[in-house]
Order: sequence, then structure tokens, then C-alpha cells
Amino acid sequence: MRDRLSWYYGVMQNQRPAKFLISKSVPTGLVLEEASEGRLWQEHTRLAKEFRTLFQEVVEGYEVKITPSKTPSFLDVKAELLHRMLRRCAFCEWRCGVDRVEGVRKGACRMDAVTRVATWFHHFGEEAPLVGTGGSGTVFFSGCVFRCVFCQNWDISQYPLSGEKVDGRGLASTMKVLRDEGAANINLVGGEPTPNLHTIVDGMRFLNVNVPVLWNSDMYLTTEAMDILGDLVDIWLPDFKYGNDRCALRLSKVMRYTEVTKRNHKLAYENGDMIIRHLILPNHFECCTEPILDWIAENCPRALVNVMGQYRPDYMVRKEPRRYGDISRSASWDEMTRARRHADKLGIVWRQVS
Repeated sequence: MRDRLSWYYGVMQNQRPAKFLISKSVPTGLVLEEASEGRLWQEHTRLAKEFRTLFQEVVEGYEVKITPSKTPSFLDVKAELLHRMLRRCAFCEWRCGVDRVEGVRKGACRMDAVTRVATWFHHFGEEAPLVGTGGSGTVFFSGCVFRCVFCQNWDISQYPLSGEKVDGRGLASTMKVLRDEGAANINLVGGEPTPNLHTIVDGMRFLNVNVPVLWNSDMYLTTEAMDILGDLVDIWLPDFKYGNDRCALRLSKVMRYTEVTKRNHKLAYENGDMIIRHLILPNHFECCTEPILDWIAENCPRALVNVMGQYRPDYMVRKEPRRYGDISRSASWDEMTRARRHADKLGIVWRQVS
């Protein structure tokens, strides 16, 4: 487990700098406010090469001094791009193109440009590697781009205007408090963190402590958003819910699920340590669990996997059990055993993190 999460453990124990700190040390000479969006992306591509060279030197144990740039940095370029994208929002694959700054129309996330945090605390119920002695420093953002009928956090995810408003400086303050109090990481979750990318990256700009960034997400981001995040996330904690698009559309009201999430799982796997979560849904072994585990074994063989058994019928399923009869009960012991045996057959490591 420590071998597969070696980068994460190094940052957690302050033996290595978090990726967002490395990105702060890569300078740009570009005047960001005057550059076009196309020019910003060109500069992002150029700086990404410098970042990855520096990152690899850190990985290989070279003595590399990581200090914040005195001029705008690679991280500042990312922040500027996100604020430009917010005018024609393309954070998630709904690609609604809504001007969230103006806020007159709402997109798929039903959010304007304001980020709201429902709650934050030291979470001791996450996977063992993520808890440490001080818990996972978890920030629950309001809102989501999915409409999961069984959502256990529906009071957060389906009410995007709930919670306390926060900007980048405020989020940085929250993250610093969590780390100073012993949190093993900063766990960005919700709801869904994706609609809040602009505030999250702003928060990293103002954060001056070393802490691993954990992306806890449904992974429905665009390639542009993944390009920005790939150089900042130290450990990925993605959900992999469905093995086909029919179940995704019926139960989460989302299209092109498998195409988008498979692409993003691959990108995440190439850009950091990873623990994949798969929640066992009753009566969904053949259509979801089996193809998901098969895909992980072939495409993300070194990722750790949490085969989760805590599904319970909640939210709309509890209100309309006849409509959602296939998932109107918890997964049985036999279903859990079948899933875990299949994981064992594929050589997937799951016991250490479940």
C-alpha cells in the first residue's frame, strides 16, 4: 500500500512538497490580465513541461529548492484560466457554457460564481491511508452536477445555495487550520468539488502550508479541467459508479458517463496516486460491478480499490421504492462476497483500504 501511495505518503509526512507548492515555484513572464485565453493555454502547456521536469526531480530525490515565485506562477496561470472559463462554464462535461459570473442563468450545477461550503471537519471515517492520526481534513462543498436518486448527501448535493459563502482566502484559512490541527490531507468533496474549481485553485494560491490535496469526485470533469487539476492533485479518490450509460442515465440523470469517467480515471491514474471507490448497488453486479472491476484491472492496475458495502436506499429511492425497486434495499452479503471474489480473481488490491 505504501508503495502504491508513495508520493502521497511523502507529502503527508512533509518529506516532499505538495504539487500545488511546486506549481507556485514555476514562474511566468506573461502579464496574465492582458493575455487572451488562447495565449494563456499556450503558456500553460509550456509551463506544464517545466513543472513536470521539476516534479520528476523531486520524485527521484534530488535536492530541489521549492520556493514561491516572486512573479506570477504556473498556479496563477491556472487560476486565471479558471476565472475565464467561468464566463462560459466548461468545468464539467455538461459544458453548459453559462456565464456563472453574471449569474442570470444557471447551468447544470445550478450554481453562480459563489462557492458555498456546507461543513468542514477532521473526518475519521475515510479509508485508512487517508486518516492518519489527525483525520482527513474534509471540506464539503454544496452542489453537484449529478442527480443521484440514492444520494446519501442529498441535503448538500441537491441544494447548491446552502452553506456558507467562501472565497479563495477564506478557503485557504480553512485548509490551513485543518492541517495545523493535524489533518493528513485536504479532502475536497461535496456534493461535488468540480463547480468550485476556481475557488479551490484560488485557495491554493493563498495557502502556505504543505499538505496533500485529495480530489474526492464523481470524475465528470472536462479535459480542460483535468489538465488544470493534474498538476495539483496529490491523491485521487474517484467514484466509479456505473458500468454502462443506461444505469447512469436512469439513476444519476447523467449522459456519456462511461466515456467521460473512464477517460478521466486514466488521466488521473497517470497524474498521481489513486484509490478508486466502487459502491456495490444491489442487483447491479453484471451491469456495473463486474465491468467496472474488469476495466480497473486492465487500465489502472496499480490503483487501490475500495469495494464499498455501505449502500442504503436513501433520498428519492426511499420516497419512491416501487419506481427504483432494483435498488430499494441494501446490498446482500452474497452480493458483497461475489464482488470481492471477483476483485480477488482479477488481482485487485482492496482489503487494505476497505
